Amino acid sequence: MKLHLTNAEGKNLITCYGSGWVQIGEARFERSLVVLPQQLLTDWPVAGFDALTAENFAAIAVLKPEIVLLGTGATHRFAHPRLWQALADIGLGLECMDTGAACRTYNILMAEGRNVAAALIP
Repeated sequence: MKLHLTNAEGKNLITCYGSGWVQIGEARFERSLVVLPQQLLTDWPVAGFDALTAENFAAIAVLKPEIVLLGTGATHRFAHPRLWQALADIGLGLECMDTGAACRTYNILMAEGRNVAAALIP
């Protein structure tokens, strides 16, 4: 699916996504990553939903976003609360959704000026 947004100048915009990949601007990624409006973590070491660890979420917590979206791949799944305790410890919740929904939601929140983090598993 190709996405369009007109108010993303100078920010990381998710422009397309598909089965097994996500595109940020002109760059295509076929591995898990974390996207924030002003930062892109392409080395988020998550091989798939079942490989998620507490350390993966601790790496996001240090970025101190306002909200965290977890794109769980092709299907909507829920991460166990013990995995994302580092987020809860600083008062953040986690919204789990399939990766397509996480991409669309990220773009909307980012366009509103929110400091949103999308942790995406393609």
